[in-house]
Amino acid sequence: MTGRERVLQTIAGHRTDSLPWVPFTGVHAGKLLGYDAKKVSTDVDALVASALEVNRLYHPDGQPVMFDLQIEAEVLGCELVWSDDGPPSVKTHPLAETGDIPSRIPLPDEGRIAMHLEASRRLKKSIGASTALYGICCGPFTLASHLRGTEIFMDMMLEPAYVHELLSYTKEVAKAVSGYLIEAGIDIVAVVDPLISQISPSHFAQFMEKPFTELFEHIRALGATSSFFVCGNATMNIEPMCRTKCDSLSVDENVNLAFAKKITDTYGISIGGNIPLTSVMLFGNQQDNMKTVVDLIDSVPSGNLIISPGCDMPYDVPIENVIAVEHAVHETESARSMVRHYQKAELAFTGTLPEYDKLSKPLVEVFTLDSATCAACTYMWAAAQDAVAQLGRDIDLIEYKYTVPQNIARCREMGVKQLPSIYINGNLAFSSIIPSREELMRTIGEGSV
Repeated sequence: MTGRERVLQTIAGHRTDSLPWVPFTGVHAGKLLGYDAKKVSTDVDALVASALEVNRLYHPDGQPVMFDLQIEAEVLGCELVWSDDGPPSVKTHPLAETGDIPSRIPLPDEGRIAMHLEASRRLKKSIGASTALYGICCGPFTLASHLRGTEIFMDMMLEPAYVHELLSYTKEVAKAVSGYLIEAGIDIVAVVDPLISQISPSHFAQFMEKPFTELFEHIRALGATSSFFVCGNATMNIEPMCRTKCDSLSVDENVNLAFAKKITDTYGISIGGNIPLTSVMLFGNQQDNMKTVVDLIDSVPSGNLIISPGCDMPYDVPIENVIAVEHAVHETESARSMVRHYQKAELAFTGTLPEYDKLSKPLVEVFTLDSATCAACTYMWAAAQDAVAQLGRDIDLIEYKYTVPQNIARCREMGVKQLPSIYINGNLAFSSIIPSREELMRTIGEGSV
C-alpha cells in the first residue's frame, strides 16, 4: 500500500496496513536545504526542492505543498510582515475602516497562488503517485479576519448581516482556490481556519455552518477530499465542525484527541493530530517524540486516525526528532519497546512570577504559541494591544510566546491550560476566545488595581 493510498483509505473510513503519517512541514521544509522561510515561501524552485527533501527524509504518507494562510490575503490587498524562520503574518486589513464587501475573486496566475499551483503540478509528477498531496486553503473566517481585522469579533454581535455577507464572499474565494488546487493535482484540500477555535458553538452555528458546508460540498463535487483544519482549543466546536460534512478533521495539542475522536467516530470522520509543536517537537529529544506518538496512538481506538504535528511545524524543529516521529508511526512496536521505561524530564521554571496582589497598575499577560506565526495568537495579541491603546492608561502588557523554553515552564507554573489566553492581574480572563475590544477594555477596567 502506498502512502497516498494509506491516507485516502483512512479518510474514507477503511482499514490500512499501518497508520498514515502526515508531517505539516511548511517553512520547516526549507531548513532541510538551508533556505530561510521567505525564500521557500517565494521561490518555486526552492519550495519544490525542499518538499522533495521532506519526502526523502521523513517518508510521509501525505504532505502539504505549502502551509501559508496569507497567500489569498496578500492577493486581496493585505500587507505582510516577513520572517526568516516563520510564515508571513498579516500587517494591514483593507476592510478595517469600511463596511464594503469585495467582489474580486483571485485568479490562478495572481501572486503566490501561481507559485502554489506550479509547485503542486511539479510535485504531483514526481511524488504524487506515492504520496498524498495536501493543498492548504485559507478558511473563510480567518480570511475574513485578515481583511477586516479584530473588528470582526464586534461585528458578529453588532453587524451580523455584514459578517454573513463577508463570509459569503470569502467562501467564494476559498471555493475558487480549492478548484485551482484540485486542477493542479492536489488530493486533499485542507481548509485551515485557526480562528474557529476562538468562537462559541452558537456563533459557529449562526455564521460558519452554512459557508463551510457549501465549501466542502464544492470540494467533494470536484472529486477531491477535504480536511477541516483548526488550531487552538476547538474542543467545543468539534461536533459543529463535523456537521459541515468535512471528510476529515485536524486538531492541535489544545484538544484532547481521545475526547475529539469519540465525536468524529460517531460522524464517520477521520481525525488527524496532534503532536505538541514546541514542548515536544522543538525542544524535546527523540525519545520524547517517540513516546508522545506511542502514547497518542494508545490513547484512542484504532481506525480513522492520521498522526500529524498539531499544526505547521516550527522552522527549527530538529530533523532527528521528525525522523523519530516517523519511526514511531510506522514501526510502533519497535518504538514502544525503546521508550517503555522512559520518563520525560520537566523543564524547570527559573524565573519569578509577579506579586499580583501588590501591582501598582494593571498587568495584561497574553500567552501565545507565537503571535508572529499563529493566526489565532496574532489576533488575540492584536486585540490586547488595541484595548490597552484605547484605554489610554498606564498598563503593563506583555506576550509570553510558547516558542521560548522558559515560557513553557511559566505556563505550567501559572496553570495555563490553553493557548492563546489572556490573564489580567494574574487571573485568567479569556481562554481560546478572542474578545471584542469593548469586552476586553471592560474586563481590564474591572481588574484595575
